[in-house]
Amino acid sequence: MKKILTTTALVAGMFAGGAQAQQSWNLQSTYPGSLPQLGTLGQRIADQITRITGGEIEVTFQNPGGVVPALEVFDAVGSGAVEAGWSTPGYWAGRVPALQLLAAVPFGPQAGEYLAWLKFGGGEEFLDELYEPHNIKSIICAVIAPEASGWFRNEITSVEDLRGLSMRFFGLGAKVMERMGVSTQLLAGGDIFPALELGTIDATEFSMPAIDLNLGFYQVASYYYFPGWHQQSTFFDLMINLDLWEELDEDTQFAIETVCDANIAYGLAEGEALQFDALRELEEEHGVNIRQWSDEDLAALEAAWDEVAAELVAEDEDFARVYESYTTFRQNYARWREIGYLD
Repeated sequence: MKKILTTTALVAGMFAGGAQAQQSWNLQSTYPGSLPQLGTLGQRIADQITRITGGEIEVTFQNPGGVVPALEVFDAVGSGAVEAGWSTPGYWAGRVPALQLLAAVPFGPQAGEYLAWLKFGGGEEFLDELYEPHNIKSIICAVIAPEASGWFRNEITSVEDLRGLSMRFFGLGAKVMERMGVSTQLLAGGDIFPALELGTIDATEFSMPAIDLNLGFYQVASYYYFPGWHQQSTFFDLMINLDLWEELDEDTQFAIETVCDANIAYGLAEGEALQFDALRELEEEHGVNIRQWSDEDLAALEAAWDEVAAELVAEDEDFARVYESYTTFRQNYARWREIGYLD
């Protein structure tokens, strides 16, 4: 802790001279600030940047719709309609399919391994390359541990029961579910409960227990499935208008990157600490039925993912390059994972 405080003090001291002209930024979020982790970590970023720059950049966190709707943040940052955005790269698959690999990967690594690839295996370089044509600078600013894999009205006895369902699902996992006969759609967090309640969708996944509890899905669907095979870890990023980023001096850029690195550690630790109380409340107070996929079900889902991945590699050159980097790193890392960790 002493070392972290010392580093923060040194970075903050860079701004004592007031060399950077004062700026006001809107940080448009895809998540409401009241949402544990997904929203609160974005608010923390806004507060920390304001503090670490001594107020020379005053960042205001905007809830979805504050300036633009949740799923329009990408375009708003690139155009300069807002200075910055808080989201996950996976929301922009329609623009840049390869960004999905820098958000969450089905049957992918836990947070430590995923961060290792990001920081030391080429992930950050791909992030810069993929966002640059859209006039966006992206910095990974949070990672969360495993999510749940779905809320269902009725018990799912095997993956065969998924066929014919309509479900909110995110990212690459949605393509796997479609392969299993599910009709999927991507909805922003605040739109999910009304769709579930009205029957527009039959089921949903969103995030971790503490986050899902906050959104009240248990009021409509009482069967809650684990593990989150589609998102064993998930990255979230701070998007900054690239023209604005390049106008910042190096000290300010370094300060923002330092805030993001600190937020990664803080958010991962916080997320792990929140889940057991949330699970207890869901089970004991709300009567939620916790279920786990069988080994056979997981094998079927993983086989479907392998097919989806092969198709995406064949369809998109950027996806193929990022996927090759990601899989090569995982293959190299496997030896360390096998001998260094307990099962």
